[in-house]
Amino acid sequence: MYLLKKQFAKFAASGMVGFVADSSMLYMLLALGLGWYVGRLLSFLSAVFVTWRINRRHTFPQGDRPASWSEFGRYLLAMSAGGACNYAAYVLALRLLQVPPSIKPLLGVAVGSLAGMVVNFIGAKWWVFHRRRAA
Repeated sequence: MYLLKKQFAKFAASGMVGFVADSSMLYMLLALGLGWYVGRLLSFLSAVFVTWRINRRHTFPQGDRPASWSEFGRYLLAMSAGGACNYAAYVLALRLLQVPPSIKPLLGVAVGSLAGMVVNFIGAKWWVFHRRRAA
């Protein structure tokens, strides 16, 4: 149980870094003229890549294994399940929050990140980074 709590704490810390990457990318894309919704889809992908790199090395280390695109593909697929929850909560927050438009995307990303975190942790721990036993 201790390992699970420790991994979840590291996963949450990785998520905070991902939140910064996601929000920063979103605001850059907004400045380039993309809207709240398309920009968010693209910024999510940047956060997935950043958190994959952190989680594979620090949250779920498995020795000295090289990064693989198939692992990233599994990670992206797993994060997409939580990403659906994340995006739905983001859209809902944009529509319901009565705050200045300049901070709506930031708060929406925060709400969305929290909404998808548990789903993402389950997918990462028990599918993407699950240690396979030798037969």
